[in-house]
Formats: sequence, structure tokens, C-alpha cells
Amino acid sequence: MSARTALSAADYLSALVDEDSFESWDTAPKQPLTGTADYPAELAAAALHSGADESVMTGVARIGGRPIAVLVSEFGFLGGSIGVAAADRLVAAITRATELGLPILAAPASGGTRMQEGTVAFVQMTSIARAIRAHKDAGLLYAVHLRHPTTGGAMASWGGLGQVTWAEPEALTGFLGPKVYRGLYDCDFPRGVQRAENLHRVGLIDRVVDVRQARWEVGMLLDLLAPNVRQVDMSATEDEVTTTCPGDDAATSRDVWASVVATRRVDRPALAEFLAAAATEYLPLRGTGAGEQERSVVVAIARVAGVACVVIGQDRAAQLAGTPLGPGGLRQARRGLRVARELRLPVLTVVDTPGADLSPTAEEGGLAFEIARCLEELTTHPHPTACVLLGEGAGGGALALFPARRVIATSASWLSALPPEGASVIVHGVTDRAAELARAQGVSAYDLYAAGAVHAVIPVADDQTAAYPRILEEIRQGLALRR
Repeated sequence: MSARTALSAADYLSALVDEDSFESWDTAPKQPLTGTADYPAELAAAALHSGADESVMTGVARIGGRPIAVLVSEFGFLGGSIGVAAADRLVAAITRATELGLPILAAPASGGTRMQEGTVAFVQMTSIARAIRAHKDAGLLYAVHLRHPTTGGAMASWGGLGQVTWAEPEALTGFLGPKVYRGLYDCDFPRGVQRAENLHRVGLIDRVVDVRQARWEVGMLLDLLAPNVRQVDMSATEDEVTTTCPGDDAATSRDVWASVVATRRVDRPALAEFLAAAATEYLPLRGTGAGEQERSVVVAIARVAGVACVVIGQDRAAQLAGTPLGPGGLRQARRGLRVARELRLPVLTVVDTPGADLSPTAEEGGLAFEIARCLEELTTHPHPTACVLLGEGAGGGALALFPARRVIATSASWLSALPPEGASVIVHGVTDRAAELARAQGVSAYDLYAAGAVHAVIPVADDQTAAYPRILEEIRQGLALRR
């Protein structure tokens, strides 16, 4: 682990925000009512050493010209520890940002609760968490850039609640500080576990970036969350938007089994190619935020068809490469739905999967439960939803991200309760009648359109990418739909 010390709050802010844009919200801290006998002298020495009056600085600034509230640790003041005065300062700033409708970026670098003040400081974590929850309930961004080091009560309160979480390269980020662990257990904590890169690997941190890269990405996120400029009739409702289906052409008359075979081609363009063409701004969210990361599902805050939204897509290429769609992937999808609900963003899902993981591990991980929860959360999302059925739609794993207010399907796509071979086993006891059963079950995009489950079918030929402009126009309509 790097032995470096954290940037001072002033130097960090200088690198993060627009020049001369920071305006402090801080007032003089109150003298603590409790503390060890030599605590007043420690406070005086900390102020002299750091040039700060407390362990946090708060205020409003601009990044890329857009206003944002900032909460920044001063590690030079008693290791950035959080006592009553520091907690009061954080709560006051979070509350003020909520009242003003401002997004927040928190940048902790702290060893946690201030031991000199004891339990009264420890319980301040609850007040901080409550203020952050109220901020999110107001539909506002709470983002975090974890600095080196962030541990203990800081990590377990204002550092651990970001809707989007960055961390500095090589930063120590975790709950128990290594010094405390060594003192308690007379051995070192396993090296590298609490490094930012490892927490990113396991899906607890979205991005590992330094302050300059964080400035750029926070600026992009602020642009994404600014009021959308939508080029469609915002008064339209689901009932007022017409469905779109081409006439009787070669695509419509294609045999459904030919479509199934075509969508199973390994070289068919999938999620990555679609998003490269569709998203003009893109900030990935990694993992579930609870120690799981599965490549089968991609989640991002992005701008698609001119509209900021949360994208949740099934990565068929990753599934074919050995990461099947499992419960962890669906929990990532649910994290995306939660972020979209908190930030009041529309949701775009992309369905393209040969089927969910059918294994003992997936069963014990709650696969069926996660499908049900995705359905519950997506069908009740309070903001516009659109779905693109891009190709394969096999089983409950596909259905989990299917029920949007506007569903757009490529003409070669299909959706079935099981892969056709599995359905053939149930009905006929063998797999070799899959093509016959697929035709009988009405799994094609045109069958789904006729049944009202799909609202637009976009013809695709050998070059699927040629259909992307029409798909984007349908997405633009879908992401503008209101209840």
C-alpha cells in the first residue's frame, strides 16, 4: 500500500473544481463538550498543522460550469477524523444542498470516527446517513470520490452511500484500518484486499480515477443529469403513441427458426456495438455495490437518442465467453433501477441472452427471486422505460428486462419461455422438434407485435447496424413516454 498522504482539502479542490468557483459554507466549529484531557491542545495543534479549523471543508463550486456542493476531508486535521463538529458541518452542508436542489460530490479521506470524543462522535454516523437519504429522496445526486485513505466510520457513512463511487488509484478504502487490525490480532491484514483496485474488481467501486479524471467524469455526469432536451412530444402517453410495424416484406415472411439461427451467430453485433452507436455520453456503473460483479449485464448512466437515462443491457458476448446470466447480473440490473429511481431518470433495457445460468450456484444465489424482483421494479418504475429486444430472448432471464412501456424489437429477434430446444423437451420429450415448436409458440418479433407485447418492429437484414438509426428514433419516443 502506498505510504503517500492525502492531498490537502485546498489542493484537492483546486484540482477538482473550476478556478475561483469555490464558496465556503463553513462557520466556526463549536467547542466539543466531551473529550480526553489533552484534546483541546490536540485540536489547536491540528489547526496549526493543517491550516484548517476542522477535518472537513464544505461549500458550493462549479465543475464544467455547473454548480455542485462539495464535502472534502482535510486529512491533515487529526487524520480527517469525524467528531461532533465535523459531523454537524457535513449534515448542515448536505441539508443546504438538498434545499437548494444541488448535486453533491463527497471526497472523504479519513480514518473514521474521532476517538478523542468517544461514543458521542461515533453515533454521528447516523445523522450523516439520514441527511444523505433525504438528499436522495429529493431526486438529487450524491456521488463519492474515495481518497487515500478512507476507513472506519467515514467509509461506513458518507463514503459508502454514493449512487456513483469513484476512488483514487492505490487508495486504502475499507472498514478496519490496517494499524488497528495489526494491534488487535498481531498480524497484518491481507495485502491488497482494501485497495481501490480490488474493491473495483469485486463490484464495490465504479471507477478508479485520480482527481483530474474525476473532474472530467463528474462534469460529464452533471451534464447527463441536467434537464434533458428531448425532441419529441413530452405530453405523449402510452395510449397516444402509435405502434410501428412494416408491411408484408421479406423480413415479415422470414421463417421464425431462421431468425433463431441467425441471432445465434457468434459474430452477430451485440450490446457493445449497439451502445457504441447509440450512446453519446457513457458512465459505467460496476457491480451491485454489495461485493458482486458479473460481466453478463452492463449498467451505465448514458445519453441515448439525446436523452439521459440508465442503460441496463445483457451482454451476449460476455455470456458466450463464459459468464452466463446469473443472479449477480440481475442484482446489478436492480442496482441500475434503484439509481434511476433515485435520480428520476428513464430506463433503457437491452435484451439479448441465450438464457439464464442453469446451475446449482445460480439456484442457491436466488436466480428466480432476482427475476421476480427485476419484474417488480421495472414494471413499477415511476419514469419512462423502453426496451430493445436486440436478438435472443430465451427464458426468464430475458423476461426480467423486457416489460417496458415501449418495446422495440428487431425483425430477427424472438422471446420464449425457454430456449426452443428446452420447450421441445417439455412438450415432445426430445430436442429435435425445436423449430416446429418455435413456430407454434409464436416467439418471433412479429408474433409479439400481433399480440401487443411489442410496439415497434424494425426490419434488419444481414447488416444489423444499418437498423440502428430507426431503433434510436423509437427509443427517443419511448424515453419520453409518461404514465
